[in-house]
Amino acid sequence: MNDVTRMERPAAGTAKLVYILYLAGIVFGITVIIGVIMAYINRDAAPDWLATHYRFQIRTFWIGLLYFVIGVMLTVLLIGYLVLLFLLVWLIIRCVKGIKFLDQGKACPNPTSWTFG
Repeated sequence: MNDVTRMERPAAGTAKLVYILYLAGIVFGITVIIGVIMAYINRDAAPDWLATHYRFQIRTFWIGLLYFVIGVMLTVLLIGYLVLLFLLVWLIIRCVKGIKFLDQGKACPNPTSWTFG
């Protein structure tokens, strides 16, 4: 690990906390909003590799919100439950992959992706 990576460790801790807040949001809901606010606050001051994670997290919030609204609206037709199940799996995979790249000190490879990242 080089010196630059060691110096950026505290900043990476904030990005990791955002991923954890997203995962906690599965149970508590409100933590997702706290996480996206933290991502918005920290993205401009972050180094380039870390800014990709914040961009990924912000997009995860907005895309997830879209999937959630669509899923809730479609629960009347019962297919919404499948959409909400997909959202759950999608969110977990995106967060786990994000944490993995973060722990490796790597940029998020495709922060604008709508898929699993």
